[in-house]
Amino acid sequence: MLPIDSYDLDSEFSVVDHHDYGGEYDALTFGSWSSHVLANGSGVESDDAFRPHDGSLTLTELGRQLPGIMSLVTDHFSLDRLQWVRVFSLRDGIMTPHVDFLEFAEPGTRLQIPLRTSEESLHSENDIVYHLRRGEVWKIHTTDPHSACSSAGTARLSLCLDFSGAEEPVEIRNDIPATESIRIIERPEATEAEIEELLESGRNWTPATMRSAFRRFAELHFERHAHAAATFDWYVEAARRAGDADMVAKAEAYRTYCIGKRTYGEEFVW
Repeated sequence: MLPIDSYDLDSEFSVVDHHDYGGEYDALTFGSWSSHVLANGSGVESDDAFRPHDGSLTLTELGRQLPGIMSLVTDHFSLDRLQWVRVFSLRDGIMTPHVDFLEFAEPGTRLQIPLRTSEESLHSENDIVYHLRRGEVWKIHTTDPHSACSSAGTARLSLCLDFSGAEEPVEIRNDIPATESIRIIERPEATEAEIEELLESGRNWTPATMRSAFRRFAELHFERHAHAAATFDWYVEAARRAGDADMVAKAEAYRTYCIGKRTYGEEFVW
């Protein structure tokens, strides 16, 4: 845990809430999700496509407008391995289950610290769904299928720190003891009828609607006990029931893009 209440951040949250986002990761998001770059290798806030770099960490214009959030970073973490500082915003939306660092030879270490959150905001990893409390520091297992969702009207804001190196632990300075155990969300098993209803929905798809249809598949993973990757198994089977070979190929390609393999800068076209 970080002593987040020691920092006056409310006015800075408003800056993030009104900051524009270029849509770099729109293929992986539904609803309102955005990424806001406070520091990276170039110092350009519109440079928001994550990639490892060998240079020093450079503040963007947005980072200079958020001294409280940046103080939270520099007070508690060394900058030696830190490569990217971003704030992720999620409001009434969901991220597609995905695997990060598929584009790169070596994964780094990603930490997330919720700055503003609510009970409606959840994360998942493989078949586990959990809630990240404000100020908790979590290492995200980015090479496993994972996701996030929030039904809240106020955007959840989460500080994302990317460090080079996947093996060496990240030292945290001046942390405080956690007062509560981590919160795992228990979900009932999906019934055969629920799964069948989901799969049968594919019969009504068209090429124009199959993208928006995916959101319901991702949501069921948060509501019922199922592996994040099962979302794509359901989706491909639903596409088969549509009876359109092109839609089956598109569903299979989306699974590959999200959790299989993609190249740097690759855009998924629906």
